[in-house]
Parts: sequence; structure tokens; C-alpha cells
Amino acid sequence: MWRKKADVTVRDIDKIMAEINIRAVQLRRLLSAVEYTPQSDIPRLDLDDYEGDIDRIAGLVRAHWLMPNGPVENLTAAVERAGAVVVHSAMGGSAVSGVTVSVPGLLPLIVLNRNQPADRLRFTLAHELGHLVVHKFPSPDMETEANNFASALLMPETEIRIAFGGRKIDMARLAALKPEWRVSMQALLYRAQSLDLIEKSQAQWLWRKFAMDRTKMREPARLDFPAEQPGVINRMVRLHLDNFGYSAGELAKIILSWSRLSEQIFRLDKWSLCRVRLPSGMAAG
Repeated sequence: MWRKKADVTVRDIDKIMAEINIRAVQLRRLLSAVEYTPQSDIPRLDLDDYEGDIDRIAGLVRAHWLMPNGPVENLTAAVERAGAVVVHSAMGGSAVSGVTVSVPGLLPLIVLNRNQPADRLRFTLAHELGHLVVHKFPSPDMETEANNFASALLMPETEIRIAFGGRKIDMARLAALKPEWRVSMQALLYRAQSLDLIEKSQAQWLWRKFAMDRTKMREPARLDFPAEQPGVINRMVRLHLDNFGYSAGELAKIILSWSRLSEQIFRLDKWSLCRVRLPSGMAAG
């Protein structure tokens, strides 16, 4: 499953597919030497069984993962505890926000564009999770459904209604809620609109304001919060280095990495994998 902008080229897609293929190969090789048992799982729920109620499905996922009410503290950790692997990538400098890969016999792999702000990273991850939860096959409405799932997961209706508190929704209110809910001001506005918490004319004015201020892709830096960091791959690499006695060079050869990875492995927070072709069984859309 892909989350991307309209200006992504075929060449961009080819480069990303190449990168994802080698990441999948490397992940398989890392997993072959360890016993990895997730603490939970990702529910697979059919929209038709819930009469298309995406909010209910998001609530069931939160309940399944025993999430407390209110903002999600660390979505990346929750997704990885449920058995997916999250990695950050430059995505070849493209405008692709995220990709989900499902290959038989391998943990789901969610690749996120590291060049996004932290709020967009979280929303993209929730969006990709939505594909894993409700989409077995591509459909015309799947991107909208994944966006709605992300909104409902990160901003549950009951709690976000209380957060807005019946007060006027303006730029100041959105800015005040952003650090608490760890989503963008625009995601908050989108959610308020979907729940009919804001007048149409006021929402339209706010969207125009985002465009006029040129903050649609980059909201004010003073509202930034730290990006969540994936942990599964780093822990696997660390296990091979510390417990299995591999050198960085030996491990790089085992997992088919390029030579520069030998240096990068020791900086695990910067560790990234590289490129080749798409394996069969990958879902895209």
C-alpha cells in the first residue's frame, strides 16, 4: 500500500520498490537467526462486517492493544509490539510518505519517509496500519478509508470532542491541541470537520489560511515534537553484534548490504538499508 502525492513519478516508484525489496531480503536474513515473538498482533477486520464503521474498527484496534483513553503515546512502539517492522527511509528523495509491504512468511514491513515532520510520520504510520487492518485487496476508496482510520485511531471521537470542548476552532486552538495529541493542526481540523464540530465556512477559512501561510506541508517549528524512532531492526542488529559476535563487516555481507553499511551499523539510530527489486506477494496501492 502506498501513501503518496500526485507528483510522484514512475522512476520514483521504481527506486522505492527496489529499496523495499532488499529491505525485505535483509529482514528475512536477520529474522532467520533469532526467535522473534510479538507481544500482540494486528487485527484483520472486514469493513463490511462493521457496516463501514471505521471509527468502531479503530476503537477495536485500540482496545485489542489495551491502549488507554486519549492521545496515543508512541504509535511506532505499539505497531512494532503487534508484529510489524517500521523503518525510516529517505524514499529516494521522492514525495512518497509511506509504503506497506506484506510478504508471505515475513513480518509486515512499513517504510516511512524520514523527511516528514514528526506529526506527519505518525499520521502516515496510522494510515499504513489502516491498510493492514481493513484492506485485503485494493479498492477505489481505500486511501480515504485509511485516512479516516488514522484519524479515528489517533483522535478517538469521545476524547477529541472533549478536547475541542465546544469552543471556537481557530488556529490558536489547533496549535494548542497539536502537542498534546501529537498530530498536525490540519489533522485536527480534518477530524473536527468529520465530526461536524466546526462550521463549514470556518473550516474553509482555516484551510485557506494554511495555504496563505504556506504551512500545509510544514507547520510552525515551535510546535514540533520529537519523531518516534523504530526499534525492532536496531535491536536485531545489536543482537547480532553483541550476542552472536559478528563484526559490522561480517553482518553487512550476511544481509547483502552495501559497503557503507559497515560504518552505519555502529550508529544504529542512523542505520538504514538499501535497494533492489520487489518480491512477489507485495501489496501495493
